[in-house]
Amino acid sequence: MKTLICGSMAYDTIMVFGDRFQNHILPEKIHILSVAFLVPEMRREFGGTAGNIAYNLKLLEGEPLIMSTVGHDFADYRQRLDTLDIPQTHIREVPEAFTAQAFITTDLDDNQITAFHPGAMSHAHLNQVSEARDAQFGIIAPDGREGMQQHARQFHEAHIPFLFDPGQGLPMFSGPEILEFLDLADYLAVNDYEAQLITEKTGLSFEQLATRVKAAVVTKGAEGSIIHAEGEIIHIPAVRPDNIEDPTGCGDAYRAGLIYGISKGWPWARTGRLASLMGAIKIAHRGGQNHRLTRAEIASRFEQAFGIPLDP
Repeated sequence: MKTLICGSMAYDTIMVFGDRFQNHILPEKIHILSVAFLVPEMRREFGGTAGNIAYNLKLLEGEPLIMSTVGHDFADYRQRLDTLDIPQTHIREVPEAFTAQAFITTDLDDNQITAFHPGAMSHAHLNQVSEARDAQFGIIAPDGREGMQQHARQFHEAHIPFLFDPGQGLPMFSGPEILEFLDLADYLAVNDYEAQLITEKTGLSFEQLATRVKAAVVTKGAEGSIIHAEGEIIHIPAVRPDNIEDPTGCGDAYRAGLIYGISKGWPWARTGRLASLMGAIKIAHRGGQNHRLTRAEIASRFEQAFGIPLDP
C-alpha cells in the first residue's frame, strides 16, 4: 500500500557542549542573557518527520511517498533518497528558501537549547494531495500550519484514510481546529504530553476524543503505549532497547510501524507491538535515520521480543 507522508524534511545540526548550561547561566542576569557555548563536537543528521517516517517504512519494505517542501540546499538529501530508492515525485523545491533546519545544543545533563528555522516547510500548502493519484493511505505529520489543514481536508475529500500526527505542531492549533482534524482523520497518534494538551485545548476527555476516530494511540515512552480502538483499550508493552542513545525520531519510527500494520490489516495488538519495536530499535542509534536493519532482522527481533512471528 502506497502511503503519502505529508510532513517536514529537515537537517538536524546537533552540537554537544561539554559542560552544564546551569554553570553558565546566571538566574539573576536572565533578563540580559548573553552566552556562548564552545561545542567541539558537532554532527549533521538527515531528519524531518516525513523523512524519518519514510525511512522506517522503507526498512519494513513498505511503499512511502513523501510530500514535502524543501529548499535550495536539498541536494545532499536528494542523493540520500536516491540511494534509499524513496521516490521524490511529490517533493517540491522552493528556490528562495532553505530546507527546514534544527540547531540543537545539548549539555552533559541532556538539556537542550534548540533553534528551529522552518524555511521551505512554511510553503507546504503549495502541495496538493490530489497530485498523488496512487496514494492509498496517508499521514499528516508536523509541517506548515496551512499545509496541514489543507492536506487533511484533501485526504478526506479524496476518500483516502489518514493518520493525524500533530506532534510538535500541536501548539499551532486551537481546540476547534483540532476537532476538525479529528472529524476528518481516521486515526490519531500522540504522546502522553500531547494527549493532555489536546484535552486541555478541546475541553474533552481523551476517551471522548478517541470516539471521533477509528483508533487513537498514546505513546508513553518506557511505559509502552495505549491504543483506543473499537471500544477497547489495548495496552502495548515497551520493548527493552539494546541501549538508550538518542530519542530523536523515535516517535516517527513508531508511526512507521503503525502505518505498516494498518496497511496489512493486522489486529491492533500486533500493529502496536511492531510500532513499539521500531521505536526501541531507533533509540539505540544516534539521529533519526542511522539504524540499518533489514526486514528479516526486524522480524527476528519481533519474535525475540514477543514470542510470536511478525507475519501472521
